[in-house]
Amino acid sequence: MSLKYKEPVGLVGGGPVGESAFELSQRHVKLFVGVDGGGDALLRRNMPPEAVIGDMDSLSEAARAAIPADRLIAVAEQDSTDFEKALERLEAPLILALGFTGARLDHELAAFHGLVRFPQRPVIVIGAEDIVLHLPAELTLDLSAGTRVSLFPLDAVRVAIEGLEWSFEALDLHPARKIGTSNRALGGPVRLRANGPGCLLLLPHSALEPVIAALAQSDLHSPPGRAGAMGVT
Repeated sequence: MSLKYKEPVGLVGGGPVGESAFELSQRHVKLFVGVDGGGDALLRRNMPPEAVIGDMDSLSEAARAAIPADRLIAVAEQDSTDFEKALERLEAPLILALGFTGARLDHELAAFHGLVRFPQRPVIVIGAEDIVLHLPAELTLDLSAGTRVSLFPLDAVRVAIEGLEWSFEALDLHPARKIGTSNRALGGPVRLRANGPGCLLLLPHSALEPVIAALAQSDLHSPPGRAGAMGVT
């Protein structure tokens, strides 16, 4: 079963969801979907979820009783995380994901893996201070001077960077050899181009609106080599 929405959706997991992160998400989404125990988190806020997706090993009996059965999408297989199960079955123009960071590190790392596994989904993970997304083939952001910009590869990837204090025509990133932490925007357009999938982009909460605007104009799933044709080879 797949869920298709024409408006942005909030995806809520069972991890910590701070008030600032939740309020930030509510500026952009009105519909919320729970991921397993995230269904309980939404009910605690008096917000019945549009649906709950997952293997249901964390959803409480009270939540099961409160949520209509046709809104519970149980996926029994254990080859993917609940976050990945949700991303596989959810289509929306924008997905803001909360409750996937800040508690167990293995769950947090698994969520980042999910972003790379489903690069065609327009997903932004909102943490306590930062937002995280998979870097598209090309992304142009309008950022204030001094905005912190970090790139963290989960695979080998070459990135061209313009508009940051440390800019590069071609920077080879690799999870075991080279990462790009705590760069800074000069103010104005920041252009990032990747020659393939596998890199995460991390920014502070203040960059959420520019990121949402830029994602709406980006090709999230370019075939391999498209970015290379633009100069990142």
